[in-house]
Amino acid sequence: MTNSTVIMAPSTRLYLWLGRIGFTGLFILIPLWVLWLAPPELGSAKVLLALLWTPLWLPLWGIIRAKAYTFAWANFIVMLYMIHSLTHLWVSTGTEFLLAVLELLFCALMFVGCTYYARNRGKELGLKIPKLKDDPIRTAKD
Repeated sequence: MTNSTVIMAPSTRLYLWLGRIGFTGLFILIPLWVLWLAPPELGSAKVLLALLWTPLWLPLWGIIRAKAYTFAWANFIVMLYMIHSLTHLWVSTGTEFLLAVLELLFCALMFVGCTYYARNRGKELGLKIPKLKDDPIRTAKD
């Protein structure tokens, strides 16, 4: 059996969709926020868009193809948006505050979905990170 033919448990599929919903929400929210809903008062909206939106393009293909490894490392990227939203929650009011709440919601969905999808799917596929005590080369040197 290949990796793509291993049956996915319902809970794993739920986490896959949570991660995808959070990712898609961020992917759509960022350009809407920067270009139309609350453009920056100082600086270029296009430069800000490039800085904020480019990282989301990196895991796009792996998220579409439901690659567990991509979901695992995409959590590092979602932390950028978590910090961005928390900063705006602290300093913003009005529209930007509401956009920050929405961004934080999408971050939370993506983080939980990606974390548990990668974990569950990795187990289903038989993937695991070897423990130091199981590595004969490392234990022989010590």
